[in-house]
Amino acid sequence: MKWIYGRQDFKTLERGQENCYLLTNGLGGFSSMTMTGSVSRNDHAFLMACMQAPNHRINMVHRLCEKLKLGDEECFLSSQEFADGHRENGFEFLTSFTFEDTPVWLFHKDGVEIRKEIGMRQKRNEAAVVYEVDNRSRKECTLTVMPFLQFTPKGSDLKEEEKFTAGENWVRANGLSLLFSTNGKVMRIPEKKETYYYSYDVCDGRRETGSAVAEHEISLTVNPGQKAVLTFSCLAQKDDSCLLQENFPAEEVIEETKRYRKELEQKAGFSSELARTLSKSAAQFVSERESTKGDTILAGFPFFEDWGRDTMIALPGVCISTGQYETAKRILLTFAVNEKDGLMPNLFPEGGKEPLYNTVDAALLFINCVYLYWKATKDMDFVRQVYPVMERIIKGYEKGTGFGVRMQEDGLIAAGEGLAQVTWMDVRVDDILPTPRHGKPVEINAYWYNALCIMSLFSKHMDKPAKWYQDTAELVKKSFCEKFWMEEKHCLKDLVSGTEADEQIRCNQIWAVSMPFTMLERDREKQVVETVFEKLYTPYGLRTLDSEDAQFHPYYGGKMEERDMAYHQGTVWTFPLGGYYLAYLKVNDYSEKAKREVMRQLEVMESAMREGCIGQLPEIYDGKNPTSSKGCFAQAWSVGEILRVYEALERG
Repeated sequence: MKWIYGRQDFKTLERGQENCYLLTNGLGGFSSMTMTGSVSRNDHAFLMACMQAPNHRINMVHRLCEKLKLGDEECFLSSQEFADGHRENGFEFLTSFTFEDTPVWLFHKDGVEIRKEIGMRQKRNEAAVVYEVDNRSRKECTLTVMPFLQFTPKGSDLKEEEKFTAGENWVRANGLSLLFSTNGKVMRIPEKKETYYYSYDVCDGRRETGSAVAEHEISLTVNPGQKAVLTFSCLAQKDDSCLLQENFPAEEVIEETKRYRKELEQKAGFSSELARTLSKSAAQFVSERESTKGDTILAGFPFFEDWGRDTMIALPGVCISTGQYETAKRILLTFAVNEKDGLMPNLFPEGGKEPLYNTVDAALLFINCVYLYWKATKDMDFVRQVYPVMERIIKGYEKGTGFGVRMQEDGLIAAGEGLAQVTWMDVRVDDILPTPRHGKPVEINAYWYNALCIMSLFSKHMDKPAKWYQDTAELVKKSFCEKFWMEEKHCLKDLVSGTEADEQIRCNQIWAVSMPFTMLERDREKQVVETVFEKLYTPYGLRTLDSEDAQFHPYYGGKMEERDMAYHQGTVWTFPLGGYYLAYLKVNDYSEKAKREVMRQLEVMESAMREGCIGQLPEIYDGKNPTSSKGCFAQAWSVGEILRVYEALERG
């Protein structure tokens, strides 16, 4: 799918900064700027390198300042807001911005047309840009590009004492080096510092300004009636490896970017154009993890790291629905070797520290991922390999493990203690838990039943005892149906804890219908789906809380404390929408009529993918009127869950 934006889409700089592109390198690094070429947040960058995959990110080249001199007249092609109020308004010469596999800008100024394209290599901290200059004017023109550098960790700013040293084709600072190549004329310049205004950080209560410096400028002069190409590629490295690797020609970097993304699309094999685009977007979250020597899934760009829960929710769509089976297997093995006391890591910290295990759902969803992988591949050898890990998970939940996770006499799982939040609604504001879910959460017990059924199935395949899993599953089913069903509300409790929170209508209940193995009778499943549609559904995601609830927050924004208080109190999340559509298809027996209805409703996803991060799906929207994406502009489980819906529509 080719996304095309014209001048109507960037009438003003503010409009032009609403959308950005994203390229990633499979190491945690990325390139992302707005469609006007500006940086409107501190973590935008032409080259955000990652020196220890996947989370040690360094903002190496923050932005590119671009000028065109035509005869005696000079103008900016780049756009940018600065802290002192002045602006570069190059968007006034921007004819179009397109994104399919690479971002492409087309500028026009008095007979000079300039096409700009950016690419990023896989498994290297290397980005490249190519400018094709067609001078159809009667004057000589000169294009000048000035890279502005930071060499600071993502989210940090330049320190006053930061010193850059530079040579003809390299710059060093903070123990890092940037090696660059170009066919243009390189000229050292006195250090120039800029301070930017980050409009998209301001609305979220983040820091308003940040700085970068330039040491070089690169130029190309084109005679009247001539065409020429200016290239620039740069490779970030640690100082001790500087100059040991050469960066590749910029044209080759761009061609590799396109080729890689086309291969992803072909392997996924979707017929829907939107799903084909999402299959490429999904791969942007997959990264190496240096500390485990394996693969992982980053939860979201530009903020999040790789978390166990997010990985297990995202993996089925990101990897299995797209045919990336070996990647799925490597990720599952990474988690399998780090299982501890029946729990899966929620976070892999670097530096030799122990993983954090503060999640009740990741381990149960691990079992679900193994099942979905097996369904797609019939790889029983892998199931045998991880079967002991799955046994330990079940045993840990039965006997009791960390964070209050333990099976109760009724067979249901209880979790949570103190100020620890162990479900995905895990926000804590000082000593306040906006969504306290200590007790028996609805989705955790849906995952538990599903895991027991899967273990029973696998045990039979392997000629192992299955009776305990079957008997326990029956007990769980009986208790769940008795204790969670609310006849008067036609839906499930969110929690069994004896508090007012129990009967809040939340989106978590949808997974009690959409999982492979479920407990409710069909009529009740249909009632859950209809209640969720009535109370929580929006075209871009499900509300986390019924809008009629007294605790409903209609808007998400402001300082972190304000955002966290609204995060799960009505804010729309995209990823549960996948569960809703899968549940809807299920209760309607995957009929052609039901599939047409879901396809019709999914059409609006194209508008969601045009806004924010182009070709991606975001983390969240406002609860009252979801129009503008918020939080992470690209979220792994949002993309993964919608891909699972397309898989069900096309292959189910």
